[in-house]
Amino acid sequence: MAANLGFRRHNSISMTILQQLGELFLQAVPIVLILLVFYLVLRTLFFQPLLKVMAEREARTIGAQKAAEAAQAAATEKIKQYQDEQEAARKKFLDERAARLKDARAKAAIFVGEAKERIASEVIAATADLETTITALAAQVARRVLQSTRPPGAPKETR
Repeated sequence: MAANLGFRRHNSISMTILQQLGELFLQAVPIVLILLVFYLVLRTLFFQPLLKVMAEREARTIGAQKAAEAAQAAATEKIKQYQDEQEAARKKFLDERAARLKDARAKAAIFVGEAKERIASEVIAATADLETTITALAAQVARRVLQSTRPPGAPKETR
């Protein structure tokens, strides 16, 4: 009997625990249902729109980054084009300057050559003029020298 009494006591404790667990489960079911409904409401009214907004934001951010990269590439291309045009203009300017310098040097060489020819002809003319006048001047100088060395009473020469 003592074993029977221990079994009943243990059995009654188990039954009490099972009843308490059953009551606890029955009390927890509405809370679980409320939590489930709350989760579904939050998911449809809060999380889905929030995730949708975040996805749109991500797409816009990626789009803005791609647009910025495209603008950067276009700006880089414009800078390269500008530099190429600037280099071409610089080369053209230097070529024109070199052509003008070459033309100016050629004109200066022609001018110098003409001046040398003119000076050479003037030197020849002056030499010829001197040669024609040198004999007359030499005769005149000789007469004056002779006149100045004549004795005081000598007759003057007549021409």
